Amino acid sequence: MWYGVFLWALVSSISFHVPAGLLALFTLWHHKYGKFMSVGILLMGIIGPISAGILTSAAIAGVYRAAGKDMIPFVALTLGVGQTFCVVIISYLRILATL
Repeated sequence: MWYGVFLWALVSSISFHVPAGLLALFTLWHHKYGKFMSVGILLMGIIGPISAGILTSAAIAGVYRAAGKDMIPFVALTLGVGQTFCVVIISYLRILATL
């Protein structure tokens, strides 16, 4: 159960962070240090869901198991993409707070 949520969170995070990282790479290519920001964006798109995504997916699956409910694949998709959406919103709001 947790594996389905984790995979959807990982896939949706990678599908969001890879275009953002490539955009950062192409726009900051001539900048001395800016081109390395794209590496950070790509790493956060992979490392974030692997580290925190496993824990939150296991917590969600634990709640479902404790409630005695089965998880259909669409619910796993919704919860995995919802995790990525929450991470993107929180990241965006943190950047705005530094401006």
